[in-house]
Amino acid sequence: MISLIDTHTHLFAEEFDEDRELAVLRAGEAGVTRLFLPNIDDTTVESLLALCRKHEECYPMIGLHPTSVDTDWMNRLARVKEWLLSGERFYGIGEVGMDLYWDKTYRLEQMKVLDEQVRWALDYSLPLIIHCREAYPELLEVLEPYRTSGLTGIFHSFTGTADDAARLLEYSGFMLGVNGVVTFKKSSLPEVLKEVPLSRLVLETDSPYLAPVPYRGKRNESAYLVKVAEKLGDVYGLPLEKIAAKTTENALKLFKIAGRSF
Repeated sequence: MISLIDTHTHLFAEEFDEDRELAVLRAGEAGVTRLFLPNIDDTTVESLLALCRKHEECYPMIGLHPTSVDTDWMNRLARVKEWLLSGERFYGIGEVGMDLYWDKTYRLEQMKVLDEQVRWALDYSLPLIIHCREAYPELLEVLEPYRTSGLTGIFHSFTGTADDAARLLEYSGFMLGVNGVVTFKKSSLPEVLKEVPLSRLVLETDSPYLAPVPYRGKRNESAYLVKVAEKLGDVYGLPLEKIAAKTTENALKLFKIAGRSF
C-alpha cells in the first residue's frame, strides 16, 4: 500500500464539522498516513489542538495567516506567540505569508507579521509554511535577508511560472507544495513542474479547498491526495508508488530538520 503525507490540510475547519472523524478514516484508507495542519489565527488554535490530541496522525503547526492581519494585528500576533511558547508541540510555523489578492490595506503590516514569524521559525528550528497570493515582490523582499540563514519550509500551493519556481527554489531549504490545481484542465502547472526536480516537491490538499479532478467544485479532503500524486506520476513518467515514496521522503526530511521525529 502507498503511504502519502498531506502537508497542508485545514481539517479542523467548520466545513468538516459533520464528518471530521470519517474524513480522518478515509484519509487512512487511501494511504494518507500523516496530516499536517497549519493554523489560521488566534481564534483557531484550540480547535486545531483538540483535533491533533485526538488523532496521532495529525500534526499541528502555529502561525498567523496574512488575511487575518487587521487593525489589531499586534495583539493577534502576540496571542499566537503565547501558544508557540505554551509548551504545546508544534511542527512548523504556518500558515504565514502575504496575500494582497482581496485587499492591500495592510500590506506593510503583513510584511512585518511575516518577518516576525520568519524569526520564530529560525529561533525554534521549525519549517515555515508560506502562503503567497498576488504578492511575490513583497514576499521576496521579506525573505531576502534570510536567504543564507538556513531557513526551511514549504511554498504552499505553488501555482507560479517556471521563473517563479526557479526563484523560490533558490531557497535551498524549501519545497514547493503541490495540490489539486495540478489536475485542473487549464492549469499550466504540469508544464512548469517538468522543470522542477521531484526532490523539491511535497504534496498537499489545502482542504477543504482546491479539490482535484474529478472532485473539483466539491469540498476537498486528504483522501483525495491520491489524485494529486497520480497526476504527478503523469508529469514525471513515474508509477504512483515512486511518486508517493519520494514525496513522503521529502516531507519527512523537511519536518525532521525541525528536530522532530516520527
